Amino acid sequence: MQLVHPKYNRITIDPDLCFGKPCIRGMRMPVSSILDYLASGMGLDEILLDFDFLEREDIYQALAFASEAMQERYIPFGKAS
Repeated sequence: MQLVHPKYNRITIDPDLCFGKPCIRGMRMPVSSILDYLASGMGLDEILLDFDFLEREDIYQALAFASEAMQERYIPFGKAS
């Protein structure tokens, strides 16, 4: 059963797809993979060329979804040495 995020309509979750991770439009492209590609230095256009099934709005929604998800979490850091 696929669920669509109420605010980000391109972000879906399906327990039978990618271990239930948030994905793009029900495809096997987790939001986390898009973030990893961007963090590695790939540009938006490069990602779109390498993954021709993605659309620019998919990447923008992945970023917005991840940003909002991080706002809801507390990440404890150890003391600085």
